[in-house]
Amino acid sequence: MSTRARILEAAAELLAESPIADVSTRAVCEAAGVGAPALYRQFGDKEGLLSAVVDHGFEKYLAGKRAAVPSEDPVRDLRNGWDSHVAFALENPSYYRLMYSPTVSGTPAAAVEAHQLLLRVVERCAAAGRLSVSPEVAAQMVMSANTGVALVLITRRELYAPEVSTRVRDAIHAAILVPGGTPVADNGGTASALGAQLRRSPQEKLTAAETGLLQEWLTRLTD
Repeated sequence: MSTRARILEAAAELLAESPIADVSTRAVCEAAGVGAPALYRQFGDKEGLLSAVVDHGFEKYLAGKRAAVPSEDPVRDLRNGWDSHVAFALENPSYYRLMYSPTVSGTPAAAVEAHQLLLRVVERCAAAGRLSVSPEVAAQMVMSANTGVALVLITRRELYAPEVSTRVRDAIHAAILVPGGTPVADNGGTASALGAQLRRSPQEKLTAAETGLLQEWLTRLTD
């Protein structure tokens, strides 16, 4: 393991154990078995170290998401995405706590990418006529609930049964998805599907303003 990786791992472990989500650079150096000059040479200062720890955690998370191969069933991919998110949190609790810590300033670019990857799956559900709300709303509901479940399972595990993840997942999916075989017109699925198609293949006969207005109408009908 490289010096940089040792420092990142040591910082993540110490921060996860800290009740105030803080740690000294001296403690990190001792845990990683390196001198202070090595830490400052790699990260500049303590703030740079903390930012790097968060980025490193997201990179580990995104590696699996980027490698996921879409199946023919977007709803199944959405379900598998939820499960893999929770699995990552349980396997990497130190990093996960930092990734979604309220002490982290700003929104890491990797967090934006994670949301966009989820949005792609949700867009596929919409295009298949399986979404009863707009893709943006669906992605926000899934990500917030998924993150919440993962956090309670790694911070208050003694209070929650493992199956709570499956139950919350199914409840959220029931709220945003049209059941298979259900007429989409009764569930907002038609407007959602049309909106997804418009985003995928913009109509050349419509101006940008007309496209934006139509998209807004479809979103309102969906939500």
